[in-house]
Amino acid sequence: MNNQYTIGLDYGTNSVRALIVNVANGAEVATAVWTYAHGTQGVILSRDPNLARQHPADYVNGAEITIKQTLATAKKSVKGFSPAQVIGIGVDTTGSTPLPVDKNGQPLAFSKKFVNNPAAMAWLWKDHTGVNEAAEITTLAKKMRPQYLAKCGGTYSSEWFWSKILRCLRAAPEVFNAAHSWVELSDFVPAALTGTEHPDKFIAGVCAAGHKAMWNAKWEGYPDAEFLAKLNPKLAQLRSRLTPRVHSIDRAVGGLTPAWAKKTELSAGIPVAVGAFDAHLGAVGSGVAPGTLVKIIGTSTCDIAIASNTKKLADVPGLCGIVDGSVLPGHFGLEAGQSAVGDIFNWWVDYIQPGGKKPLSHRDLDEAAAKLKPGESGLLALDWNNGNRTILVDQRLTGLLLGQTLYTTPVEIYRALVEATAFGALMIINRFEEYGVKISSVVNCGGIAEKSPLTMQIYADVTGRPMKVSRSAQTCALGSAIAAAVVAGAHKNYAVAQKAMTGLKPKVYKPDAKAHATYKELYALYKQLHDAFGTKDGGGNLYGVMKKLIEIRERVRR
Repeated sequence: MNNQYTIGLDYGTNSVRALIVNVANGAEVATAVWTYAHGTQGVILSRDPNLARQHPADYVNGAEITIKQTLATAKKSVKGFSPAQVIGIGVDTTGSTPLPVDKNGQPLAFSKKFVNNPAAMAWLWKDHTGVNEAAEITTLAKKMRPQYLAKCGGTYSSEWFWSKILRCLRAAPEVFNAAHSWVELSDFVPAALTGTEHPDKFIAGVCAAGHKAMWNAKWEGYPDAEFLAKLNPKLAQLRSRLTPRVHSIDRAVGGLTPAWAKKTELSAGIPVAVGAFDAHLGAVGSGVAPGTLVKIIGTSTCDIAIASNTKKLADVPGLCGIVDGSVLPGHFGLEAGQSAVGDIFNWWVDYIQPGGKKPLSHRDLDEAAAKLKPGESGLLALDWNNGNRTILVDQRLTGLLLGQTLYTTPVEIYRALVEATAFGALMIINRFEEYGVKISSVVNCGGIAEKSPLTMQIYADVTGRPMKVSRSAQTCALGSAIAAAVVAGAHKNYAVAQKAMTGLKPKVYKPDAKAHATYKELYALYKQLHDAFGTKDGGGNLYGVMKKLIEIRERVRR
């Protein structure tokens, strides 16, 4: 086993990463990153701020480029390494990122007719053009199929599968009518690598289907034709063309094709695991287990927990889904998250550009903000700059900054934005526990967890919980490599694979009792704003909020 490796392919918002991992101990021996060629940092944008698309050619080209680069690096850095020692491939992607395909399973954007049509491309996870359609789906399901909503938090999101497809049907009917079917990015890549794109062979992952497309074995798969026909008869027709083969990540979709083997030097026939979303496989790469919440912190966050499927689990309002097998076989996967975290910090640093002629970097702001005490600024923010994913599931909510004066500094605002995301994180933890999902440990991963001690310490102080950090800086790709190791037979199951291939960093961010006490006061104000602006009848009178912020500020400064 010491000479066996797997590859994890990790498709993010702006780039794709390949990671080669030793299956015996999880050692990461080579990596490569390629930024998508189309659009702005890989994202096709327009004047509509809700639109975000990607060209599927970048997915195929990115796999070839990064696999070749990682193999070349491994040959140089590992004595005796050979591509023949790679025994499997795993894939994780953003989601819901569906794309329309033709009768052979090929993306419409590959044809000359649609090559430049954004509607024929992949509808990236953060595309919110289907916000009205999402509301319509939610309203109909409440009336007709409440069980559908019960498993996805009570509200259907504009970030998800059916919202985007219904939006395409209405806004770009020429694309919808030309499409034989729609597939998720997390399913498209494994199919492309194994030559199983054709509808007769195509396999979907339960992760994407369950969390974003309301698939559930209890109602025989996707939402029924009668329900879909109420939205539009063409959706009911589409349902019959969606694959009935939906599996978890302990299965392979097939073997690497000879064509891909020739392009990459890998061995033909090595298994490619069923695909899943980046956050879910990131949780696997972080060692997720019952009682552990994994926070994948990047441009947005995804929070993943699991619970044994042998025990009854309450439906949790506001979650992005409770799906059997979506993270680990034998467990319910529970997904929550925040629609913007790193994106909020980037907005402040890159778009607002505090500091004027001498712009302040993330590191500058981190270091300066760390010198401030909780409550010292008198500021309080809501982290809804890209809507609220959990628990309100409302993409029409926007950000808010409260308490600024003529003396408020860029550093104070930056810290308030970080604190806002921490308060949002605590809302999610409290929602889990309110419905019986005990969170005894929090493990963080992603770029912010790696690079921002300020953020991790604030999260610890706000939540009153130690913040652990995954050993790997590339946990999503590592999780994919673990999936590859299981389907290739290197480990008999995920428990064994995780024990061998995952770990934590020695540094643990422990909560400061005094800071936590102040944050408890600020969190109460945050929750009041959250309920006042996010719910129809919550929050009460806001008269005292500004006054309380000033009171806390003056007390802390004394």
